[in-house]
Amino acid sequence: MLQETAIERAESGIFGTGFGWLVSPFLAERERWMLWLPVVLGGGIGCYFLLKAEPPLWIGWAGLCGAFLLGLLLYRSLNGRLLALLLCAFALGFAAAQYRSQTVGTLFLERQIGPVSVEGQLVRIEQRPGDVRLTLEHPRIGRLPDEHTPRRVRAVVRGDMPDVSHGDLVRLRAVLRPPPGPSAPGGFDFQRHAYFEGIGGVGYAVGDVTRLAEGAPSGFWVGIDRLRRTVTARIRTALPGETGAMAAALLTGDRSGLPERALDTMRDSGLAHLLAISGLHMGLVAGTVFFVLRLLLACHSGLALNQPIKKWAALAALAASFVYLLLAGATVPTQRAFLMTGLVLVAVLIDRVAISLRLVAWAAAAILLLAPEVMLGPSFQMSFAAVLMLVAFYEANRERFAALRAGAGPLRLGLLYLVGLCATSVLATAGTLPFAAYHFNQVALYGVLANMAAVPLTAFWIMPWGVLALLLMPLGLEGLALVPMGLGIEGVLAVGAWISTLPGAVLAVPAMPAAGLLAISLGGLWLALWRRSWRFAGLAPVALGLALPWFTTQPVLLVDGEAKLVALRTVQGLAFSSARAASFTADAWLQRTAQPRRIAMPRAGSGGRDGIACDALGCIGGVGAFKIAIIRDAQALPEDCTSADIVVALVPVRRRCPSARLVVDRFDLWRNGAHALYLEAGTIRLDSVGRDRGIRPWAPDPAARRNREAQ
Repeated sequence: MLQETAIERAESGIFGTGFGWLVSPFLAERERWMLWLPVVLGGGIGCYFLLKAEPPLWIGWAGLCGAFLLGLLLYRSLNGRLLALLLCAFALGFAAAQYRSQTVGTLFLERQIGPVSVEGQLVRIEQRPGDVRLTLEHPRIGRLPDEHTPRRVRAVVRGDMPDVSHGDLVRLRAVLRPPPGPSAPGGFDFQRHAYFEGIGGVGYAVGDVTRLAEGAPSGFWVGIDRLRRTVTARIRTALPGETGAMAAALLTGDRSGLPERALDTMRDSGLAHLLAISGLHMGLVAGTVFFVLRLLLACHSGLALNQPIKKWAALAALAASFVYLLLAGATVPTQRAFLMTGLVLVAVLIDRVAISLRLVAWAAAAILLLAPEVMLGPSFQMSFAAVLMLVAFYEANRERFAALRAGAGPLRLGLLYLVGLCATSVLATAGTLPFAAYHFNQVALYGVLANMAAVPLTAFWIMPWGVLALLLMPLGLEGLALVPMGLGIEGVLAVGAWISTLPGAVLAVPAMPAAGLLAISLGGLWLALWRRSWRFAGLAPVALGLALPWFTTQPVLLVDGEAKLVALRTVQGLAFSSARAASFTADAWLQRTAQPRRIAMPRAGSGGRDGIACDALGCIGGVGAFKIAIIRDAQALPEDCTSADIVVALVPVRRRCPSARLVVDRFDLWRNGAHALYLEAGTIRLDSVGRDRGIRPWAPDPAARRNREAQ
C-alpha cells in the first residue's frame, strides 16, 4: 500500500508528467536501489580520474557535506532523499579517490640514472620465466639525496640470483628510470599503476645481486615468504615440469616455472584466469573445506542434531581462506578474492543469504573505498563482471531451479548439473569478454568450450587434491595427493593445447575507446541489477559498445614519447621506422591496432614502398592528401620544412617550418609523451598522452621538473 501511494505521488509530482511509464517500474523496484550505490560510488571515482588537473583537496569532502545537508533539508520528499543519497555516494567516491591519491604520495625519479649502486630491503620477489623481478623498499641509490629517492624501486634481474628471502637487505647495480607513461594516448597507464603501488623507479640490474643482511628471523612476512618457497619447492619436486609449475601457480601463486609456450596456450584458449589466484580459487579452497568438514561432522548424529555444524564449517573455511591468502602472497587480487569469500562465509555465520547481489554490492563498495584505483584495472572489472552475471542469473532463477530439483532423481540432477555448468561458463565468459577486449585487445573465441571442460576439472578434482596436499605436507605425504592433482592438471593443459590450435581461436580486437567500455558496463549493470522487463533496454548500450572498436577511427601516425619509434599507416598496416627499436612500445601499438606483426619502413636508399621512401636522414610518406616528413637528423630540416604538410622530428626543431600545418618535435614528445595523429573527414587531429592525462600526481609536469633541476 505504501509503495502504491509512493508511485502515485511520484507520477503526479516532480517526475510525474509524461514520465509515469519510466517512474512506475523504477519505484516498483525500490528494493534494488541499494544495488546502484556502488555504481554511483564508482562514478565519483571515475570522475576524479578523468580530470585533467588535480582538484583542491576540500572539494570532495565539501560535496559530501553538501549532499548530506541537502538530504536533511529534503528529508520529507522521496525524490529529495533519493537525490541526496545519490549525491552522497558520488561525492564519497570522489573524496575517497582524492584522499587515496594524496596519501600515497609516491615520489618518482626525475630522470634515468645508472648504472648505479642500489641497496634496499626486499619486499617482493616475483619469479618469472627467464628472470626475477625484485622490489626494494627504502632504497639508497648511489649519491641520490634522500629527498629525491623514491620509497620503492623495482628492478629485473636476469643473471644468477643468490638465495634471498623477503626482508633481506640486498645490493645490486642497476639502471633506473621513472615509470614510463602510456605508449599511446588512451593506452595502459603504467605510470599511474606504479604510483599507487608506491614504485617510483623501474629498471634492470647489471651484474650480480649481493645479500648484505638476512631478514629478521622472527618477522611475520619473512616466515610466510620462506613457507611459500618451501611449499613451491616440494610441489615441483613431486611434480616436475609444466605440471608441477602449474600446481605451484594454483597453490602458491608462483608461475616462474611455466614456460612461455604454456602461458600462450592458456591465454589463447581462454584459460589464463586459472593461472591467476582469484575468486575462483579462493572459493574452491573455501568450498572444499566447508563441504568436506560439514559432511564429516554430519556423520555424527549427535553433533548434526544439536550443534551448528554449518557455522563450524564456515568458520573453518574462513580460516583456510586466510591461510591460502598468505600462502598465495597476499597480492591485491588475492586480497579482493578473500574479502568476497569472507563476506559469503560471514553471511553463513550470521544466518543471512550467503550469495546475493546485495553481498556483491557491499563487497564492491568496500573494495572501492579502500583502494579506489583498482576500479580502473582489468582484475577488478573482470572478476566483478563474472560474479555479477552469475549471481544475477541464479538469483533471478532461484525458485525455478529449486522447483526443478525438488524430487529429482539422479538422472535429472545430473542433467541439471550439466545445464548449470554450461550456463555458468557462458555467463562468466560473456561477462568478462568485453573487458578482455578492452584491456588485452583479444578475445578467445572458444573460451566457453575450454572452460566447460577445464573449470569442472579444476573445481572437482584439481583443487580438492591441492587442498589435501597442503594438509598432508607437514607429514611429508603430499605426494599422495599431488600425483592425482597432476593428472587433472595434465587434462587442463591438454584441453588448452587443443582449443588454442583450432582455426580462429583468437580474435584480435582494435583498441576500444573508453566510451565503449563505459556503455558496456552501464548496459550490463542495467541488465543485471533490475528484475523487470525494462532491464532488457541495457542490451542496446552493450551492443553499441561492442561495435565501437570497428567503427572508431584508427591513428594514421604514432610517435613514441622517447623519440625512438614512429609508425605510419599504409595499405599494409602500420609501417615502423625501426625493425627492432622500442620493442615494448611496438608490441603495444600492434596490439592496439590488431596488427599481427611489425612491418618495417624501407631501408635507406632501397627505393620507395607503400608510398614511403627513406634515406639516412629520415623518411617521406603520405596519408590522404598530406605529405608527412619523419626526420631523424636535423640536416633534413631545411628541405622538409619547406615541402612537407606534417613534420615529425625526433630531434629538436628550432626553426620555422613554413609549409607545415603541423610540427611535432623532440620537445613536444618530452613535454607530452607519445603522440597519435588522426585523419577524420580530410582534417587532421593530433592527440597526445599529456593532453589526454593532464597534470596529475602520477603525471607530473615536465616543465616544473625542469625548473627544479635548474635550481
